[in-house]
Amino acid sequence: MTDETDATQPADAAPTAPTTPAASRRLPVTDVSLVVLIGTSGAGKSSFARKHFRPTQVVSSDFCRGLVADDENDQSASAEAFDVLHYIVGKRLAAGRLTVVDATNVQPEARRQLIRIARDHDVLPIAIVLDVPPGVCAERNRSRPDRQLPAHVVPRQHRELRRSLRGLEREGFRKVHVLRGEAEVEAAEIVPEKRFNDLRHLTGPFDIVGDIHGCRAELETLLTRLGWTLVRDDAGRPVDAVHPEGRTAVFVGDLVDRGPDTPGVLRLVMGMVAAGHAICVPGNHENKLGRAMDGRKVTVSHGLQESLDQLAGESEEFRAEVRAFIRGLVSHYLLDGGALVVCHAGLPEKYHGRASGRVRSHALYGDTTGETDEYGLPVRYPWAEEYRGRALVVYGHTPVPVASFLNNTICLDTGCVFGGSLTALRYPERELVGVEAEQEWYAPVRPMRTDAPGAREGRPLDLADVAGRRVVETSLHGRVAVREENAAAALEVMSRFAIDPRLLAYLPPTMAPSATSGRAGYLEHPDEAFAAYRADGVERVVCEEKHMGSRAVVLVARDGAALEKRFGPAGPGAIWTRTGRAFLGDDALTAAVLDRLRAAAERSGLFEELRTDWLLLDAELMPWSLKAVELLRRQYAAVGAAAGAALPQVLAALELAGGRGLDVAALTGRQRQRAADAQAFTEAYRRYCWPTEGLAGIRLAPFQVLAAEGANLAVRPHDEHLAWIDRLVEADGAYAAAPLLHRTGRLVVDTADEASLAAGVAWWEELTAAGGEGMVVKPLASLVRGRAGQGRPGGLVQPGVKVRGREYLRIIYGPDYTEHLDRLRQRFLGHKRSLALREYALGLEALDRLAAGEPLWRVHEPVFAVLALESEPVDPRL
Repeated sequence: MTDETDATQPADAAPTAPTTPAASRRLPVTDVSLVVLIGTSGAGKSSFARKHFRPTQVVSSDFCRGLVADDENDQSASAEAFDVLHYIVGKRLAAGRLTVVDATNVQPEARRQLIRIARDHDVLPIAIVLDVPPGVCAERNRSRPDRQLPAHVVPRQHRELRRSLRGLEREGFRKVHVLRGEAEVEAAEIVPEKRFNDLRHLTGPFDIVGDIHGCRAELETLLTRLGWTLVRDDAGRPVDAVHPEGRTAVFVGDLVDRGPDTPGVLRLVMGMVAAGHAICVPGNHENKLGRAMDGRKVTVSHGLQESLDQLAGESEEFRAEVRAFIRGLVSHYLLDGGALVVCHAGLPEKYHGRASGRVRSHALYGDTTGETDEYGLPVRYPWAEEYRGRALVVYGHTPVPVASFLNNTICLDTGCVFGGSLTALRYPERELVGVEAEQEWYAPVRPMRTDAPGAREGRPLDLADVAGRRVVETSLHGRVAVREENAAAALEVMSRFAIDPRLLAYLPPTMAPSATSGRAGYLEHPDEAFAAYRADGVERVVCEEKHMGSRAVVLVARDGAALEKRFGPAGPGAIWTRTGRAFLGDDALTAAVLDRLRAAAERSGLFEELRTDWLLLDAELMPWSLKAVELLRRQYAAVGAAAGAALPQVLAALELAGGRGLDVAALTGRQRQRAADAQAFTEAYRRYCWPTEGLAGIRLAPFQVLAAEGANLAVRPHDEHLAWIDRLVEADGAYAAAPLLHRTGRLVVDTADEASLAAGVAWWEELTAAGGEGMVVKPLASLVRGRAGQGRPGGLVQPGVKVRGREYLRIIYGPDYTEHLDRLRQRFLGHKRSLALREYALGLEALDRLAAGEPLWRVHEPVFAVLALESEPVDPRL
């Protein structure tokens, strides 16, 4: 087996330990491991487990026997019981839980199965042997009325135990603790210990440095650029570095080989690690160099000879320090509470924090397909393209032209030794810092790959990301569940009709109406909206004009290159509906709208102020007929046309009947009212329709700047948003003969001031009397939590409620809805309000993830959930 595929190195969590001396009372147990209790029946294993471990950590063969046979002593059910035991053990180990097996386990075949399960889940198997005299065990069994064993059982088990003691380590146990006699069992103390790779308590900040390969001069330059101060010995050689802000350097391995000064790099990095200023993981080149220096047989290739020759000029003491340093390197580290993983060749989430030869091999070499390329080098499996973990994985190993994030991973090997650059990642800032190589120190066998993980994600989305029942974690509203049937409906829309998902960074939430009004003749009125916010402790609200159009989300960039750099597709941007579909079917018209908006953003200085090359806006696009022309023709116009054709004839017939002396006055009055209602209905929807040609007649009314590069702006106060929008509108109007952008009228109301409340009501009445749809009432501060109660923090307050005018509601509920107000007032708003809050939290979660630079699948997860929730059955008139 060649060194490139050698997976025989020891696991990291703990080296093989000698059997615990008889006098020992402290038993180290790794926090994530499989503890196998070994002892004859009656040795006290169950009592030991109850004393030292939590009940949930212990899986007992007796308990599993009882599960399958209703009798813990039914030996005929042992096979099925151990199937259950092994299944439970596997599930716990998969979840990273310390698990203790309480069974006799004196036979090698019983232990072999448990060791295999531990290896399958990359955790350490630990044996704790209770070697209690057989006479004591037999006496204990006799004292138990439910446990009467044949006389030969305990002696036989004890003989099997004694035969096993010397071979437990060879079987695969990484730690073996033997407790001899009752006194040692009673005096034993379990000492929990962390895995060697668990540095979650270190939170940074970190400067993570990619593959150095002996390029000492470039490393010195990079550290200096990062703000480090080098410490030199009497010979002027760097032996340490200190950062004035207390940052910690992290090296991803491959310090050695190929470059001009491997000893210089080792001297500096080893000094930093020894001083506590840095940590380091091994690369495959350190692994190979260490084995060569230990005298093991290796193939001298890939620059190893250069390192051996350079180290030959160093002292034996220094070479011994190098050997010890390499032997002590741990394959990978969990840092910052588990949010950061650093390794050499990358690591899937299932291996994070685990310890086995398989994990170490992947951390050192990565995963290969078993094929070789035209240069004779192994073809590596693109694990990062399918990575879905929460932790950021920083690695090196495979040179890439430019370091960039891919599904929450980043490769920092930018080929310094091959004439590329040496790159570091500042964490948590996610800022890349690099220095160019002074020259090409080593000619690569394979040219620098241009198809390695680069600026864009290769396989950004997967069906598994959205299929089935989903639970999305949000920072503002906890866990939001998505039903499987709703996910299926959303998948149909998203896959067939939605715009490119790389652009679809946000979907707006639904909006609940205000509580039903008790005023005569009104279904909705501002009083209820103001009262609800006052009850939630919101002192100031902003009333915004509700435009006569359709909701539109607009992504606009300074140019195609800026859009491509951040989102992937090049182009002018996009405009989409609440369900993710392209708003305008005409690409040229979409581009024209975006061009005007881009020009306004440039002229207003908004790009510069927000330090961004793109903006995401929430808006209304008018007229309503621009998107809903078929709805108008089939649903609304048809009602008006039918009423206009039928009711005049009905009234004419009734008038003739009245002229003949029939008593039809009441019926005639009702029909006259119906005709008037139908006319009002027609006039109401016609206000939302007007002809357009190209840009002529189109109006765009932005009301919120949702996001910019690195920022979720949706949580900023609404008055800031409206001020930004006013600047856009002014810039567009100043430079265009026919302005496209439309101002949103607004009024700030104090919910505790009667005069202010009256002004808010009067403003709404003025808007609706003029034919307007109504207004939206929002907390001025935008993101608000309600008053806490019963020791619990307050929940999210509705981000906005709509208060629609009397005439507009004819469109929603029908021409004669005012005759049925008593019945309509019984409408149930609870589900709509719940849906609005869930979708609001999901939308903000998507914007937070977008601002944090998280991978597309993470941003898309809450966006998709919003679309899925839209399939929940809610009265569409609400």
